[in-house]
Amino acid sequence: MYRAIPRTLAGQAVAWLLMLVAVIVVAGSVLAAIDARVDGDRAARGEVTAIAVSLADSPSTSRALMSSDPAATLQPVTEQVRKATDIAFITIMGTDGTRYTHTNPGLIGQKYIGSTAEALRGEVHTETYTGTLGPSVRTVAPVRAPDGRIVGLVAAGITQQSLTAAWRAQLPLIAAIALAALVTAGLGLWLIRRRLLRQTGGLAPSELRLMYEHHDAVLHAVREGLVVTERGQPALVNDEARRLLGAGHNGEIELPTFLVTGDEPLVDVLYAEQGRTLVVSRSPVPTDATAAVVTIRDRTELADAMGELDSMTRFAEALRSQLHESANRLHTVVAMIETGRSAEAALMATTEMQLSQRLIDRMTETVAEPALAALLLGKSAQAAERGISLMLTEDSQFGDDAIELLTVGEMITVVGNLIDNALDACDPADPWVEVTVVGDPARLEVVVADSGPGMDPGEFDRAQARGYSTKAGGDALGRGLGLALVAQVVDRHHGTLRAENTYASVVTVLLSAPERSGRADVADADAAIEGDGDR
Repeated sequence: MYRAIPRTLAGQAVAWLLMLVAVIVVAGSVLAAIDARVDGDRAARGEVTAIAVSLADSPSTSRALMSSDPAATLQPVTEQVRKATDIAFITIMGTDGTRYTHTNPGLIGQKYIGSTAEALRGEVHTETYTGTLGPSVRTVAPVRAPDGRIVGLVAAGITQQSLTAAWRAQLPLIAAIALAALVTAGLGLWLIRRRLLRQTGGLAPSELRLMYEHHDAVLHAVREGLVVTERGQPALVNDEARRLLGAGHNGEIELPTFLVTGDEPLVDVLYAEQGRTLVVSRSPVPTDATAAVVTIRDRTELADAMGELDSMTRFAEALRSQLHESANRLHTVVAMIETGRSAEAALMATTEMQLSQRLIDRMTETVAEPALAALLLGKSAQAAERGISLMLTEDSQFGDDAIELLTVGEMITVVGNLIDNALDACDPADPWVEVTVVGDPARLEVVVADSGPGMDPGEFDRAQARGYSTKAGGDALGRGLGLALVAQVVDRHHGTLRAENTYASVVTVLLSAPERSGRADVADADAAIEGDGDR
């Protein structure tokens, strides 16, 4: 269906531009035609003036006028000049206006029709006047004798009809130039329309405005980070992405390395960034190989909860395993009593109880925090079930006040994940794990060593930065979060996390209280002492 006004932005833009170009071309053509006419009139005036003045200044003209028969001498000369210059007429007359020459010989001897007063006063006068040949542009110049007297007049003219014909002869050229300009502009605008249609998808201005407003509202309202990158630079970042990446609302943002490196698609990959656990997906833009759309979801609280839940789940599994073993031992003791071997049954029961109590006493004496002690007991039972030797070193000492540097949940996250990683990584031929926990109000150190091969520095950095796992399945199985969660807690408290391969694979976490806190505590203590002295 034909539309008077195009629907698409490209069509409307080209239509307006075409109208503007048409107006400019038509206006230019009209001005060119007017200019051609003005130039023709100006040129005609100059030509007739030059002819009239030249003939008037010629000595032969004044001699002929003072002779007895001026017409016989002047008529052939003026006709020759008129035909050579292609003007309408050349009339030489006496001071009384009697013609001696004319284009029409029948008018010789009659009075000149036109203004002669100015020429008789010695002036060269140009005017537009209607004479015997019709309207014409004419110039009248005085002819002077050698003594300076005016002895006659010379009039040269071009008819308006001739001027109009000459002006109209230029109109086809002007029209051809205008048509060529319109065709060229139309072709260029058609190419522009095609490009605009591709770039705007053939949408109308109202549709583009509505799309922009809706997209802008969605970008600000959606609770998922969205980043559009182009050649490694952010082309679009919504409010949630700025919040998750730690940028201001309108400030410049520097994208993390994992968002701008690589061009392969990502689906729900875990990263740890600025104390957050982020789930990142990246999809390349089909029409632009250098651009990609990245979505970011915050899973920090969920990851923390899952880490603690995993530790508690393993602890519960260890307790169930202990319960199962205790039931087996209890059945054995009962059977031995029923068979009359009471002494051996008592020895077996007390021995197991003593070993368990000794382990519990060792843990509670070394670790004053009940939740941490329970975690270590659970991990010991879990390791024993898997045939792994887990030892708490004699250097370990964790007092009641050591928990000030970390919360109980953070302590379980750090120690539990480090032990879990060590249990998975130790050498099956010689499986052992060694744990050292040293803590006081000013310093906390957790060292976990295992008999495994360890990780090189690059692999250790990757394991901290994202959901990295050396086990089959990787992120798809939800693995690889342990060390990232530990790194997240350490970064939050400005601590140190390092790995080294010395006597074994050793991972160390070191946290220290801020120096200003120590100074504040000393200042508070001094103030308290001074206050006691005042009292």
